[in-house]
Amino acid sequence: MAEQTEVPELSYEESREELNNVVRRLESGGLTLQESLALWERGEELARICERWLEGARAKLAAAMDERRADEPQDSDAPF
Repeated sequence: MAEQTEVPELSYEESREELNNVVRRLESGGLTLQESLALWERGEELARICERWLEGARAKLAAAMDERRADEPQDSDAPF
């Protein structure tokens, strides 16, 4: 059985920048069908990475807001 090397996940910024490059290359045209499909698949993978980062950030923000609410007395005029 071949040992699979784990590739470190890109940061959100790296993923977003590479995704922008993929989109630009696809929009510029001049690619073969095989090249276009490979880029599309890479773009889908990068979009999933970005989404995981954003979901993690949302979860951290929600947890921080919940903690803040638990620590502060309830004020009916507070916006959050």
